[in-house]
Amino acid sequence: MMEGVREKSVLDITAIDTSKEMTPAEVYAANVNSTVGITTSVTTNFWGFHTTSAAAGSGFILTDDGYIITNHHVIENSDSITVSLYDGTTYEAELIGYDASNDIAVLKVEAEGLTPVVIGDFENLNVGDSVIAIGNPLGELTFSLTSGAVSALDREITLSNSVTMELIQTDCAINSGNSGGALFNLYGEVVGVTNAKYSGSGGGASIDNIGFAIPINHVKDIIKSIIENGYITKPYIGVSVTDVSRETQSYGLPKGAAVRSIAEDGPAADTGLEESDIITAINGEEIDGSKALVDAVRNASAGDELVFKVYRKGESIERKVIVGEDVQPARADEKSEEENQGNGQMTFPWGNRFR
Repeated sequence: MMEGVREKSVLDITAIDTSKEMTPAEVYAANVNSTVGITTSVTTNFWGFHTTSAAAGSGFILTDDGYIITNHHVIENSDSITVSLYDGTTYEAELIGYDASNDIAVLKVEAEGLTPVVIGDFENLNVGDSVIAIGNPLGELTFSLTSGAVSALDREITLSNSVTMELIQTDCAINSGNSGGALFNLYGEVVGVTNAKYSGSGGGASIDNIGFAIPINHVKDIIKSIIENGYITKPYIGVSVTDVSRETQSYGLPKGAAVRSIAEDGPAADTGLEESDIITAINGEEIDGSKALVDAVRNASAGDELVFKVYRKGESIERKVIVGEDVQPARADEKSEEENQGNGQMTFPWGNRFR
């Protein structure tokens, strides 16, 4: 029997050049110490009987002084949060704040000299690019690597908690316990936060290797606001819109974003915009639906001017809106025991043990 004589391969982290594309092994070596396992305990009152259950997820270190990022659903309703590092060190974590609508949460541990990740740019990601996830599948297979490719960008997905998000689709194996971990490109940069997977079967066909991650660009400002201000600020104009259906367009109406309602105290209240108006262009660029308007507002800053081309009763008019700032607390008030009754089941598709 012939046996190989190759020397044992051990990566020297200090020799890795992160300015160039790396191998999956190099990405793992450079980032495993920035990855954390998260364990939570949740106490629920079932009609006077208190039960405590544990859940597991993942996260990653943002700063060397202990700020950690994970999914909101990983720590939702938790009574205690424990963070585990690759070297076995554990910390009790404090929840600094979260944004449930974007499924993001910021934790803090009392530590110094931690190894933070490098934040990348989602806009540089392409379909077909290789990506790597590091996390804790099943809450037991700690610090596991899975690799794959970007299957789609800006995939609009409605999760089982009725929140619709635009996500990165990947064929990386995203399993129970991976939630909150980082999705890396081959430069070792974080481009997404893993948060969901398709499970079960559809139309009788088995569903495998369809996972999702939140684009890091969508939550960078939210994370920064939570850490620096203790609250969340989001651009808004106070307008609710919907798509113009094909049936409606068949009657001669243009495609665009149809105005459903206008907040009385919102930035658009005194602009002359009216319900049933159809916004067909923003700052000179035509739009084909409500998503384009939502994206334009999300990418704007407070004080920016948005110029709308509006269709109203056969005429085309112009309306200008100054983007406002919506300030929200970074943490919701503590819920009462009555509000927590019967609230022990996870809303994400991997059951009631893992997150």
